[in-house]
Amino acid sequence: MGITSAWSITAHDDDVIASLVPRVQPLIERHRESPEAQRAWQAWCADPLPDHRGWRDLPSGSVRAEAVAAFLRLTSEIPLNELHCRDDCGFHLYDIWEASAEAVPPYVAVFTKDYALSALFHAIGPTRAAQLPGWCGDFLLTSDEVRRTLPAVEEALTFSLRDRVVVQARVWLDYHEDEEPVLDGPLRAWRQAASAGLGLFGANVHIY
Repeated sequence: MGITSAWSITAHDDDVIASLVPRVQPLIERHRESPEAQRAWQAWCADPLPDHRGWRDLPSGSVRAEAVAAFLRLTSEIPLNELHCRDDCGFHLYDIWEASAEAVPPYVAVFTKDYALSALFHAIGPTRAAQLPGWCGDFLLTSDEVRRTLPAVEEALTFSLRDRVVVQARVWLDYHEDEEPVLDGPLRAWRQAASAGLGLFGANVHIY
């Protein structure tokens, strides 16, 4: 049986964000500071990957194949899965999602045997990805931080018509008709949260 991942971005009042800091922020920082994650990030920044449509043709064990594997590990590590612990500590990620503010519809991308965050980062490349707050899709931001980071997020996720065609071709995800594309949902949530004076919680997790 394969995994199913979800990348969610939910909006919350600042008091909810503050209550999450002791549980969430150490998990994000632990992943950010791990030597393997740092090596993979720096390697990707130094030498971005070729189009994903040629990955299957890379010789097994080659430098390029190993670089692809390192990138996929980097963007599919799931430190926030430790938040699935309701039975042990009265706390669960689903409880956070259910407490999201009604003013901002959540962005949630669910895929079987795949990761929306991996596809987004490959599509936009390391320069744009580095402008997104947090680490590899995980972040916890107050309303003030959402407003302050909005310009960088807009720069990272806004494209000319020509660039949009190129970037979209690098997104390997297959969507249902009613699903919000990974190139659109995060920026929409950021703009709405900034307008509503809300914080944001981003989580790249396995749901089963």
